[in-house]
Amino acid sequence: MSRIGKKPVELPSGVSASVSGQTIEVKGPKGTHSFTATDDVTLAVEDNTVTVTPRGKSKRARQQWGMSRTMVANMVTGVTDGFKKELEINGVGYRAAMQGNVLKLNLGYSHEVNFEVPAGVTVTAAKPTEITVEGSDPQLVGQVAANIREWRKPEPYKGKGIKYKDEFIFRKEGKKK
Repeated sequence: MSRIGKKPVELPSGVSASVSGQTIEVKGPKGTHSFTATDDVTLAVEDNTVTVTPRGKSKRARQQWGMSRTMVANMVTGVTDGFKKELEINGVGYRAAMQGNVLKLNLGYSHEVNFEVPAGVTVTAAKPTEITVEGSDPQLVGQVAANIREWRKPEPYKGKGIKYKDEFIFRKEGKKK
């Protein structure tokens, strides 16, 4: 039995969900998201809760049960609160600035890196060393944050680079004389 799948997803006020076949659509103040579940599970909306139940006892049905419930819960969270990733930039001369829809990064290269921000995500640089990625789709927010981090990953000796705010960098000791 899936412990996650058994829990119904509560719909807060201002959020509505509708099921048509295997597709569920969730509408809220921050937008609309839809998810198409596999034929192994059944989706049902009744009095402000969404329940997911497996069809059968196969291993695949049990796997899809928990995953489908988590996808629905993430959609509800996305249209109410949204998702957020915070990045920190460490290094002398390393900085970031937003210019329209382009994030301009100075990361020690001979050129400035221009990162186009995709639709559905907002990127802000409140300070030159802090970047915030926000949006209603957790996959897209995480992917954009990973793409920004990819330009200069933190190195283990001085910790220079772009890292997540809660990330721990394992430090190495330098050469000894």
